[in-house]
Amino acid sequence: QVQLVESGGGLVQPGGSLRLSCAASARILSISDMGWYRQAPGKQRELVAEISSGDSTNYADSVKGRFTISKDNAGYTVYLQMNSLKPEDTAVYYCTTNLKIRIAGRYDYWGQGTQVTVSS
Repeated sequence: QVQLVESGGGLVQPGGSLRLSCAASARILSISDMGWYRQAPGKQRELVAEISSGDSTNYADSVKGRFTISKDNAGYTVYLQMNSLKPEDTAVYYCTTNLKIRIAGRYDYWGQGTQVTVSS
């Protein structure tokens, strides 16, 4: 069973930037899809960005042009670069992978989450 550990969250002012990292316990990024979800208080968890094993990407309309998902060459870490942050981006951000069944959109492992707060 793979483990995912997110880091990089914190408090940032509107218009600022943060870079989230997700470290996997195995070299999985070349054989599975990776994604970032977020959940704000009282709201459903929503997909923010995803990157396939073949490096194609997909973004929610609300973050397109501001966020960038990427992964390292070693195949252990996926990143989410967040620019021009808005208060509405405030949420717990979760890293996920579809390693178990390897079907697009069918994520089956999750990290513990990292808090992102955008406030002046």
